[in-house]
Amino acid sequence: MTTAGVETTTAAVEQLIPPHGGALEERLLPEAARAEAARQAATLPRVALNPRQLADLELLAVGAASPLRGFLGRADYERVVREMRLADGAVWSIPLTLAVDEATAAAVREGGEVALTAGDQPLAVMRVAERYSYDKALEARQVYGTEDADHPGVAALYAQGDVLLGGEVDVFALPERPFAEHRLTPRQTRAAFAERGWRTVVAFQTRNPVHRAHEYIQKCALEIVDGLLLHPLVGETKDDDIPADVRMRCYEVLLAKYYPPGRTLLATFPAAMRYAGPREAIFHALVRKNYGCSHIIIGRDHAGVGSYYGTYDAQRVFDRFAPGEIGITPLKFEHTFYCRVCEGMASAKVCPHDPSAHVTLSGTRVREMLQAGERPPPEFSRPEVADVLIEAMRARPSG
Repeated sequence: MTTAGVETTTAAVEQLIPPHGGALEERLLPEAARAEAARQAATLPRVALNPRQLADLELLAVGAASPLRGFLGRADYERVVREMRLADGAVWSIPLTLAVDEATAAAVREGGEVALTAGDQPLAVMRVAERYSYDKALEARQVYGTEDADHPGVAALYAQGDVLLGGEVDVFALPERPFAEHRLTPRQTRAAFAERGWRTVVAFQTRNPVHRAHEYIQKCALEIVDGLLLHPLVGETKDDDIPADVRMRCYEVLLAKYYPPGRTLLATFPAAMRYAGPREAIFHALVRKNYGCSHIIIGRDHAGVGSYYGTYDAQRVFDRFAPGEIGITPLKFEHTFYCRVCEGMASAKVCPHDPSAHVTLSGTRVREMLQAGERPPPEFSRPEVADVLIEAMRARPSG
């Protein structure tokens, strides 16, 4: 690219929404510094990361968790848990923490350094500023709204270590990940938006295949912005969620046939799912702001699980903050469906007809149809998406 081209792209990137806190805090070291950091890590005590912690480390590495520079210390942690704010007052709703057991904590010195590893592979050096205890039940009540261990996020919280390590990280390696062509960092998505001439971009968070209801609200949003970032979460999810590789095939076939290619971008979101409902909706919004999105779709029961949250609690939580504190604009959509009388997609806001005219299916019924090799009605799911899901179910080992 010529100097003029670089300047043009840089100027276009600068016209996008600023990252949360004003700048991307990328903790992945420059390539020239990585070998020395790896040599240093080989001499340090080790802390092995679980899948959720690995996902959080990747968010820190690429700047998705800006303005964080590492795992939360006590002051930040306590204010995030109680108030959804960092110690400096900036909005932040999910505590990204490094929990370890008592034995590991006893071997760690405050002011010292540890190597963070994936199994035997060192990935980062962490400067341990603090080592502190915390109240798991309080975090469960405040962050997840329940102490019920059947909630998957609460269960993960209860299972983790009893001591938290806080401090900045310097990342010199990340594990090999699938979907390499779609694994774009915030810096890369911002550059992609700028190259396409997008100034306003709406994000769609998903951990499920996109059905007609999702497609409808995405296209409604596309009427008012320049581009759509379809941003599926590919970190750890519940065992009964559809695997990420299957979901990615669904997105690819859907975008190829039903979306304008110049106005969509498919990229993966490496976070783990916490199922924290309203709190996670705020987190998803702030992180997508770091990726360069000006808007985010918040639909029915965003990031929810079971019956722990009200249908639209994840939309109402945004009203607790001044718009400038969040920065990114939530687009709040009600439950959508195909209406046989309207002969199109609609919601209760625009459709006057009785629910008996609406094409709606329970998740259980959809699974039964797919397992039987039967496509759901085209008013519910595009046939190409249904075929991917049917093929995936047939490929599962029996029993």
